[in-house]
Amino acid sequence: MTSVKEFRVEEEPTADSLGRGSFVFTDDYSVFDWGQMPDQIPGKGASLCTMGAFNFELLDVNHIPTHYRGVVEDGEVKDLGECETAPSEMAIDLVQVPDLPYVDGDYDYDAYYEDIGNNYLIPLEVVFRNTVPVGSSLRKRGTPSDYGLDREEWPDEPVDLPEPVVEFSTKYEEQDRYLSRAEADAIAGPASIDRLEELALAVNHIVTDRAEQAGFTHEDGKIECLYHDGAIKVADVLGTFDENRFSYDGQQLSKEVVRQYYKREHPEWVDAVSAAKAEVAERDIADWRELCEVEPKPLPDHVLQTVANFYAAGTNAYTGDEWFEAPDIDAAVDAVRDL
Repeated sequence: MTSVKEFRVEEEPTADSLGRGSFVFTDDYSVFDWGQMPDQIPGKGASLCTMGAFNFELLDVNHIPTHYRGVVEDGEVKDLGECETAPSEMAIDLVQVPDLPYVDGDYDYDAYYEDIGNNYLIPLEVVFRNTVPVGSSLRKRGTPSDYGLDREEWPDEPVDLPEPVVEFSTKYEEQDRYLSRAEADAIAGPASIDRLEELALAVNHIVTDRAEQAGFTHEDGKIECLYHDGAIKVADVLGTFDENRFSYDGQQLSKEVVRQYYKREHPEWVDAVSAAKAEVAERDIADWRELCEVEPKPLPDHVLQTVANFYAAGTNAYTGDEWFEAPDIDAAVDAVRDL
């Protein structure tokens, strides 16, 4: 519902077999779970596809199973290194994704799993955190001491965690909910929560290591996974500036830049979103957007260009290739600081 990529199906999955399809990455963006915003960030789709493909190929080298099949150029599925230009389409294996019914004010996960066989997308997001940056939802759910830190209040700057923290949240509900381990286990169906955590920590390690090599700090991120014939594989996209939070020379680089801009420059919309999300809990409806009384405003041209430059420059720096014509990473980061 808030996705910024299109979905193409070549071969439908069945209860027993994987299908085939692709993601087509657009320049749309979404913040605060709003969905498609009123403008686009030039080149963002190709940046996400390129960075995501680079990370999937890192996972493959490290023997982590995924649904990634390659990127698409001129109608042909290729490895990223075979492409002449930054791709915007990613070939993937497909599993079944049933509807999640909303009945009498609650989501029916039993119905989600009816007749699904052994081939489905696990309706969870598995979140991993190395730091607790400003804006992280973790700050609302506990104190620093809850996560092994020797302090009682969160400071106004990022805090490094002594060990990565793994959390589980819902994927298909209108408002994401963080879950206890027992709740996540119930929602995961036959999939093992321990295996999901193990995969998340492995992905986190690989992305963190690559980020450090490129001069970034990897703060947090998430994975989504599929279940097929008893095996769990990493799905969706990972390790991009939309799925993860990175920083460079102390400046955060992720779509959090856009979130913070809206909080600072258009607080009336951010407040209206928060109010609608709070109010929907008291109504027998699923979509909080129906209750939001303010529409988001487009970003000014100079903000769009600054954000576009950091997506492009960041992808160049992270992958170690010049996929995009963009300022160098230091210049791009300096421009973000000035927003």
